[in-house]
Amino acid sequence: MTVGPLSARVATLCDEVVARVGPEAGGQALQVRDRLSEPLRVAIAGRLKAGKSTLVNALIGRRVAPTAVGECTRVVTRFRYGPADRVDVVLRDGSRASLPLADDGMIPQRLGVPADRVAYVDVSLTSDKLRDLTVVDTPGLASTDTRVSARAAAELGESTAPFDAGIDAASASEVAAAEAVVYVFTQAVRADDVRALEAFRTASARLASSPINALGVFGKVDTLVGGAGDPWPVAGPLAEQQGLLLARTVSEVVPVVALLAETGEAGRLTAADCAALRELSGLPAAELRLLLASGDLFRSRPAPVSAQRRERLLGLLDLYGIGFALAELAADPRLGTGELVRRLVGASGFPRLRDTLEHTLRWRADAIKAGWALSRLERLAGHTSDVRDREALREAIERLLREPAYHRLRLLEVAQRVTTGVVALPLAWEQELTRLATSDDARWILRLPHADGPQLAAAAVEAAHRWRVYAVAGAGPAQSRVAQVAHRGFHLLAQAIREQSTRPAPDTATRLRPSPAGPAATGPGWTP
Repeated sequence: MTVGPLSARVATLCDEVVARVGPEAGGQALQVRDRLSEPLRVAIAGRLKAGKSTLVNALIGRRVAPTAVGECTRVVTRFRYGPADRVDVVLRDGSRASLPLADDGMIPQRLGVPADRVAYVDVSLTSDKLRDLTVVDTPGLASTDTRVSARAAAELGESTAPFDAGIDAASASEVAAAEAVVYVFTQAVRADDVRALEAFRTASARLASSPINALGVFGKVDTLVGGAGDPWPVAGPLAEQQGLLLARTVSEVVPVVALLAETGEAGRLTAADCAALRELSGLPAAELRLLLASGDLFRSRPAPVSAQRRERLLGLLDLYGIGFALAELAADPRLGTGELVRRLVGASGFPRLRDTLEHTLRWRADAIKAGWALSRLERLAGHTSDVRDREALREAIERLLREPAYHRLRLLEVAQRVTTGVVALPLAWEQELTRLATSDDARWILRLPHADGPQLAAAAVEAAHRWRVYAVAGAGPAQSRVAQVAHRGFHLLAQAIREQSTRPAPDTATRLRPSPAGPAATGPGWTP
């Protein structure tokens, strides 16, 4: 992964600090520096059986994470890029035990050691999708299992930790190390979903679980309607309502049929499966309606396709996916397997999720990682017992934050406080601050998609003046501190626009990026 300019400067800071502090603090600073060169780490969180592992497989592009409850689903599993496929069980004492992948290409259900000795499972894969993104599959949060680990509860400082039984402090620490979180839930958002997300943020880095870079996934939306019915007319409005309920914890809620996404992205639908679907698509409409009325009927009704093949199709697509595929093949009997898979992935809603991740996480990765690293250094400064080490760390951090480029981290920090409700701002001000903190696209920030350089610079100056007036005359103490940070941010934006306008090719500061919300899904029934 290419290290961005902010992360590179923090890495240099870590090297500088090492020469000025003792070996203990220096060793921790080096760990922070090494982490900066790694891909962005995203934790997939949610309840047991919410579909987390299925979503992980879709993101990875391979069916590797087991979706049935077993030993390996009770511990944290980290998926990262490597030159060869490898599974290591990392024990709490730091030792490793290697395991081969199972015959089906998945992580073995049994880890070979007691789960209470396991810190996490480290899986390296040759998937290109992991080159700049490390995916962390977590056990169930806030599950119905009430046997909560006392050790995890003590580590997280909570009387009832929102983590499922069997998660020790080492695993909780691995989860907390993620820089961003995708929270998966099904059906209606419950109060303890919100509490679980809040607790995850408490246990995580300061930017790890907020609307700045946390995302909600409404999974299994195909179960909203019976049989092979189209779920999207229901899923879209429900996701919007859920987004409002979780507005202080996630940036948005994206509905997804994770099973279809996994099947398509992992290349599991074969030419033989497509041939079977094509044969079924030729049945009379009345017979198809009966077949698709329930899973039992699809298995047991007489049909020109074997019961074994139909069972496999249910496992790959379920009734909604089968019904969608049959409709596509009936309309175009010559449709090839590749094109059918592409349409199934579109019908899953996964392209919207993938684009949303791209726009809300990956292109912010430099600032996210730099913010994470600085928060770790600040924590180190607050906990070290050596007064000289503490002063050296704090002085270095403050010196770096005075640099104009690093004002973005100040913006991210205050935007996180506003979007989580810690500091209240009028909605329009909150939205403008979030745009300023999460983008370098002047046109998008200022909502002037067709403006030229001088117009953008003038608008940025006007915004800076407006925030300055608010800081002095219209805000309380907390709002005033936020407004002062926003004032300087817009002042620096105006300066950057002017500098860019004097260069031969003025396209960087004024480039219009896609909205962080990402494009709308193209699945059936979904409208932008």
